[in-house]
Amino acid sequence: MSAPVLPDLRSLAAATPRQPGLDPRSKILVLLICSIVVMSPGGLRFVPAVLILAGGLALSARAWRRALGLAATATTMWVLGWLLPLWWPNALVAIVALTCSYLIRFVATVGVGMHLIATTSPTQLAAAFRAWRIPRPISVTLAVMLRFFPVVGAEAAAVLDAMRLRGLAGTTGLVRHPVLTLERFTVPMIAASLRASEDLSASAILRGLGSQHTPTAMHPPRFSSGDLLLMLACAALAVASLVLPAPLT
Repeated sequence: MSAPVLPDLRSLAAATPRQPGLDPRSKILVLLICSIVVMSPGGLRFVPAVLILAGGLALSARAWRRALGLAATATTMWVLGWLLPLWWPNALVAIVALTCSYLIRFVATVGVGMHLIATTSPTQLAAAFRAWRIPRPISVTLAVMLRFFPVVGAEAAAVLDAMRLRGLAGTTGLVRHPVLTLERFTVPMIAASLRASEDLSASAILRGLGSQHTPTAMHPPRFSSGDLLLMLACAALAVASLVLPAPLT
């Protein structure tokens, strides 16, 4: 009796339909470029372009809440940082305006980074790092971190729900029992973080991230027409930011 023939993983990956979306490498490059440009001296004039790019990425992923939250946050900072000093000039407003003019850079960068986190799985990120020949300790660490923060966020939401049932969450609970509120939130979060790190470590070992052999990606990263459109949009926004007068100065 002949032995069963095992399917070739590479042929199976080629036969499997590729998941739609942008290449993780293009999203990482866009995030790095936007961060460097916005945080550089004189980078405030590039903030509107990066905000438009972040909003477009959120709309392309149909993340309506993220797009509305980004627009509301940027509008609030624009009102506090540029319109409020014109209506009510004083020292306190000047401090608030200076703070908003600095924090709006982080809002623009975080908007682009949230798209990377929301649309990129740890497997896709690890495959992109392998394509770049990045050392395995760095790629595995970043891939685990990408999964760790959403897990901790879900655990924090569960802890807050439990605290609301006991009347310890919110402003009233914090004013009445400040030490008890911090204790009830901190202790479960520490335990949840340790449990999540152990689960993610076990999952990483089962996926072969610590193996000496290079794993085969079911969907290897490839640049597509969407990545080309993203790069062209970034170039167009950069040119417009350099040519047009900066509205935030």
